[in-house]
Amino acid sequence: MLRPLAGARLPDWLDVHWYEDRHQAAELAPRAEIGWFDFFDRQAVREAIAAATGLKWLNSLFAGVEQFPLEDLARRAVMLTNGAGINAVPIAEYVIMLMLSHAKGYRDVVRAQDRHEWLRDSPGKRELFGSKALILGYGAIGQEIGQRLEVFGVEVSKVSRSGGAGRLAPGAWRAALGRFDWIIIAVPATPETTGMIGAAELAAMHPDAVVVNIARGSVIDQPALLAALQSGTIGGALLDVTTPEPLPAEDPLWDHAAITMHLSGRAQSLAMQRSTDRFLANLDRYRRGAALTPLVDYARGY
Repeated sequence: MLRPLAGARLPDWLDVHWYEDRHQAAELAPRAEIGWFDFFDRQAVREAIAAATGLKWLNSLFAGVEQFPLEDLARRAVMLTNGAGINAVPIAEYVIMLMLSHAKGYRDVVRAQDRHEWLRDSPGKRELFGSKALILGYGAIGQEIGQRLEVFGVEVSKVSRSGGAGRLAPGAWRAALGRFDWIIIAVPATPETTGMIGAAELAAMHPDAVVVNIARGSVIDQPALLAALQSGTIGGALLDVTTPEPLPAEDPLWDHAAITMHLSGRAQSLAMQRSTDRFLANLDRYRRGAALTPLVDYARGY
């Protein structure tokens, strides 16, 4: 998919080698100073990186970095640019869709249409207007979500590791959980964020609160979430991500949450175009010795 988008736009100073599969990528990798080895198979990615002994810069379409050998890349001083923010717009739109669908009971409306049944009342009566949302992780995706929610009249509170004006301090959000109607999780997947929403956090939410997760399944203690949904401790969960993925068909979470199968970032047709444009801009920076963006911070893990 990349070659038709980038082939004619690549600069003359670049000696380009294209690969068709993981085996060809591993064969060509030793020649690479700049590498783009994106495969859904994590082992294929690691094989290509291991073979790329002269690598100085590794690029990826994916925002998540858990498939990369970060310690090895850091030791080799390889710069890693990822897809952070590439899918921010479609994911933000997906979050709005999920919240509106829950607020208006739209899944029940669709089921009624499937039955050819004319409903006499709306199955959902909540409004986004005037509600309060907490966004955990106010990076590129969190910012796009926040901007859209504010247009709907939602009072948005933001949390990011770096802090900043108008944001809750990183350690303050847990004490404030009971204030929010929507808890939206958009943090990177790191050891620090694993299980950050557990039984204690769920118990601190008010009974109508809805958890929205478009980060990674690992940031939520999933058995604790299921227990909270079954007991009515919280009002609902809108999950684009789960643990594991795919979620087994027999998992009871299917019956207690709205699950959208990690499709939020795929609900678009521009990811490759956006990623190509970013890569080409970074090529110019690389040639000039300027800073690449977004550059993964190995110490932080994103």
